[in-house]
Amino acid sequence: MGHGSSKDETRDESTDSSASATSRIHRLRQRLHLHRSHFRRRNLASDSGSNLSKILNEEDFAGIALLRLIAAEMKFKDKWLACVSLGEQTFRTAISDQTDQPVWNSEKKLLLERNGAHVARISVFETNRVSKNNLIGYCEIDLYDFLTRDSDSDVDVYDLLDPTSAGGIVGNIRLSCSIEDPMETEKSFARRILSIVDYDESGNLSYAEFSDLIDAFGNQLAATKKEELFKAADDNGDGVVSIDELAMLLAVQQEEDPLINCCPVCGEILQISDRLNAMIHLTLCFDEGTGNQVMTGGFLTDKQASNGWMFKVSEWAHYSSYEVGLRSGSSAAHILVFDRRTKRLVEETIDAKIVLSMRAIYQSKVGLGLMDKGAKELLQSISEKQGRKMNSPESAKDIEKFICLFKDQINLSEIKYPLEHFKTFNEFFIRELKASSRPITSAEIDDIAVCAADSRLMAFETAEDSMRFWIKGRKFSVQGLLGTELCSNAFSDGSLVIFRLAPQDYHRFHVPVSGTIEKFVEIPGCLYTVNPIAVNSKYCNVFTENKRTVSIISTKEFGKVAFVAIGATMVGSISFSKKEDDYVKKGDEFGYFSFGGSTVICVFEKDTIKIDDDLLDNSSRHLETLVSVGMRLGVSIKKC
Repeated sequence: MGHGSSKDETRDESTDSSASATSRIHRLRQRLHLHRSHFRRRNLASDSGSNLSKILNEEDFAGIALLRLIAAEMKFKDKWLACVSLGEQTFRTAISDQTDQPVWNSEKKLLLERNGAHVARISVFETNRVSKNNLIGYCEIDLYDFLTRDSDSDVDVYDLLDPTSAGGIVGNIRLSCSIEDPMETEKSFARRILSIVDYDESGNLSYAEFSDLIDAFGNQLAATKKEELFKAADDNGDGVVSIDELAMLLAVQQEEDPLINCCPVCGEILQISDRLNAMIHLTLCFDEGTGNQVMTGGFLTDKQASNGWMFKVSEWAHYSSYEVGLRSGSSAAHILVFDRRTKRLVEETIDAKIVLSMRAIYQSKVGLGLMDKGAKELLQSISEKQGRKMNSPESAKDIEKFICLFKDQINLSEIKYPLEHFKTFNEFFIRELKASSRPITSAEIDDIAVCAADSRLMAFETAEDSMRFWIKGRKFSVQGLLGTELCSNAFSDGSLVIFRLAPQDYHRFHVPVSGTIEKFVEIPGCLYTVNPIAVNSKYCNVFTENKRTVSIISTKEFGKVAFVAIGATMVGSISFSKKEDDYVKKGDEFGYFSFGGSTVICVFEKDTIKIDDDLLDNSSRHLETLVSVGMRLGVSIKKC
């Protein structure tokens, strides 16, 4: 009986011990999952631009940059916030106190790819308004510059440029940046995981603490190896191992036979076979639980991130909010564009009153009814009158105002002549650039096509795709665009590239392919705006109804290419610098648009061009790509 009693006591002690261990592991799992709901709320709806959904090959991975915005010195007192934009992601700090020396000490880990976005834009906003904050200064830093530095980098100070004046400086910002290689990233993550069970913060772990951690991951295979791994790190056999030593072994083990197959923060099951992306996921996801002041994400651009009233709803922002390039809703006044050079999303702002008026005209039957009752002729008259005004000597005074308005988009150093050379506004508008400012991709290789204009580009493999993703006019067709005289079945089934020029752009257009100009055909028409609001109207067909000139370029590599220069509101004329039977090299100047924004469309015959994937991918999600003359467009696939 006594033996029986003893057995029961032993069982009770074992049960108590087991219950205690289970309780510890449960508490540990709760600690690991502490930030899960916060993480999922912030990131679930923005996966389209999330680091965590990015799949990389080892050769594409450059490292993970830890960028920390420390503080700034400004010229006046206010409440301040800073935004960091890299690629298709933007993050923001908290708002500082009222001061001229804001302190944020806010950090974010950013994934760097070998051929991906690497120039980060840092924008500083004053927050003295309820719904609209003002951009006061900005700077750009190339994160690749930090690849060769030690991981513990010093603090750098960057001037903040004034967005309202060329060359102006409004303050400076202090930041640090370090980039870890893959192994260091794994060791860093391992240290952070291990520190969770360092309850006494001694920097050392006992086997019991390490065992609790492995058990909390729920990996049964890992549970059988934990003792072996711990003993390998415990050189002197005292039962205690430093976190640094254990982190090194854990990182190596994770490479060979991962112990962690489920993210402890978000709960996602990791693909063990894809160790690189598992490591990237773990280290980025775990940022949410560091206790440091991590920047808020879920934004597409710094303008969006800076808007106080957008702060909560923008956590759920994704591309469908920017349907067909323009934010939905009658009060929307922003076009979202992907800058191919910087690989960053930018917002182009249109005055809200103009947006409302364009919607009233182009997106309603009533508005288009007015067009049919004489408004078309009125647009023609206004455009001609504005054209005469812009050709007058008095218009020259508007040049500096125009430059100031678009100062961050017009590079004066690229212009061939000094500003005093231009005697009218239109002379400046059709300005020439220095040849070196627009290098032509693979200039001597004729089977590579290039972009025809500084513009916002949409590219589609077929006209059917263009109507599915962009052009919503009910009657649009390639035949309607080119006219029956020039259209062929090969064009009807071919690829379509649309170059939309905004007023601030360089307004000379260039030849995308090398060949001989066969003919020019002028097609009379209206002067609708080429803004996406009109392009996406189901009540009118901007491209097939506007005034335009169609030229056919005969090439060896691409067959025949139709080049369509389309007039628009405020465009006085379309001028060509080449004539029929001229042989042209890709990149040669082809002509120019006088005052106003307009569009060039290139139609390639079926199965002659493979358009670059990034251009097609952006277009498939209703996103225009900001390109420059001479950038690569695609490669010939024509069978000789």
